[in-house]
Amino acid sequence: MSTTAEKPVSFKKADFVSDQEVRWCPGCGDYAILSVVQQAFAELGVPKEKFVCVSGIGCSSRFPYYMDVYGFHGIHGRAPAIASGVKLANRDLDVWVVTGDGDGLSIGGNHMIHAMRRNMNMKVLLFNNRIYGLTKGQYSPTSTKGTKSPSTPFGSIDNPFNPIALALGAGASFVARAVDTQLKHLGAVLKAAHAHKGFAFVEILQNCVIFNDAVFEHFTDKTVRDERQVDLRPGQPLLYGKKLDKGLRITPDAIELCAPAEASTWDPKEPSGANAYRICQAPEDGQIPVPVGIFRDVEAPIFEDDIHRQIHDAKIKMGEGSLKSLLTGGETWTVK
Repeated sequence: MSTTAEKPVSFKKADFVSDQEVRWCPGCGDYAILSVVQQAFAELGVPKEKFVCVSGIGCSSRFPYYMDVYGFHGIHGRAPAIASGVKLANRDLDVWVVTGDGDGLSIGGNHMIHAMRRNMNMKVLLFNNRIYGLTKGQYSPTSTKGTKSPSTPFGSIDNPFNPIALALGAGASFVARAVDTQLKHLGAVLKAAHAHKGFAFVEILQNCVIFNDAVFEHFTDKTVRDERQVDLRPGQPLLYGKKLDKGLRITPDAIELCAPAEASTWDPKEPSGANAYRICQAPEDGQIPVPVGIFRDVEAPIFEDDIHRQIHDAKIKMGEGSLKSLLTGGETWTVK
């Protein structure tokens, strides 16, 4: 990894706005996410030429066109694999994957979980609208049971993925959730993800106004979200409500409502991630608030550092090597 000292850099949001016309449906949550990401990039202090955005296929995957940074628009589901190659080739690059619940968890699910378990030092933003928006509203891996769509006209009977539980189970070292309309909170989560050294997975709940409108409204609408969400803030008590006058207590057997003074303190660095796994599976039925914020933030060996160290050690032991020695090494045959 480069050890060259870099001068502080200063950017404005406009520096990350490309010359391409942004083309999403009017009212789409992607507009808000794009704006927050552009502002966050400007504030991270990273040289502009070091950012790389990689995407697959889907509404969210238009992202590289709208960011004035290096970008790669890949094929369906392959963004984590492409991003892994970029990061392995140049560890100094700041690699961000932008994907959706269909692109990232259906055809791309295998690539995603292996990038998580390897702990590549990359950031993944998964826009979850619980539907396939680009291809006109088919149900997706996160669609709730009963979702009626062109591909499930009588209602989906699949059990949906919980992206947070999936990331925790696959060993992602940073796992968080934000909402497209809660801009300040989303920006803070993005900065925390960037500060993390390792694989950072951020699920962004995003409204599709055309094919799955208001799917999160029961806990994201501004009239109810104070009572229906709890922000998982590291080192802070689990409080919610407009006046933060309600709390959650995590016991060995349950997650209980309690008075603020009795609320549990949230610790995303707890090694097992057991409490994160428990709280992320809380139903959205109003019994307890829906968690947003940082579920997990732990240190773990970084894959690309380990693989470059392994290559370095092999070179010391065996020499630089060459293409010729590779092709002629081991058993060879002469064909006459």
